[in-house]
Amino acid sequence: MILHGMSALVVLAEIYNNVIATDTSPKQLEFATKLPNIRYQQTSPTMSSAELEQKVGAESSVDLVTIAQAMHWFDLPVFYKQVKWVLKKPHGIIAAWCYTTPEVNDSMDQVLERFYKNSYWDSPRQMVDDKYKTIDFPFEAVDGEDSSGPFEFENERWMGLEDYFTYLRSWSAYQKAKEKGVELLSEHVVEEFKRAWGEDENGGQKLVKFPIYLRIGKVGA
Repeated sequence: MILHGMSALVVLAEIYNNVIATDTSPKQLEFATKLPNIRYQQTSPTMSSAELEQKVGAESSVDLVTIAQAMHWFDLPVFYKQVKWVLKKPHGIIAAWCYTTPEVNDSMDQVLERFYKNSYWDSPRQMVDDKYKTIDFPFEAVDGEDSSGPFEFENERWMGLEDYFTYLRSWSAYQKAKEKGVELLSEHVVEEFKRAWGEDENGGQKLVKFPIYLRIGKVGA
């Protein structure tokens, strides 16, 4: 199994005997969870066939390829060619998912909507806004399904306001604005979020919902 994206590592490592976790960034790999059945591999954005076989696997040798919140950045024709080469025929699976903006309550979500609509998002982000409905996905529906999705799920976690701000600061648009000398989380914006967040009986923690959209398919013959 090959994993692009680190958030699902622990769960998938409990299911598969061998996991290959790839990233172009060595720093990302340094922060990843270390487990005995996971091999971490730095790969270049444009792998040759020889590099793919050496660093990832031989032709028709992989059961599952997953990509978390990243496929909209890829050169898809090149990536799909590699995926179809390494997946086992005909039932090897590719699963790619994205998540849209978190949902807390009406007040917070309205503030976030204004915060989200800035000019610092790169154009591929539109595929996430479209919930991966428009992304090219040339794979067959898995058994029991009529299509390759997107299928909607929901992830929930309890977060404090500072956790919420940390998440916002991880956005590529926030980082891009920061590089240009713009602080999107200005004092005024932070105060807006604080007023909308408020206090409650859970010590300031709120249940935050992340809508998830999954495209899943098998490689076919």
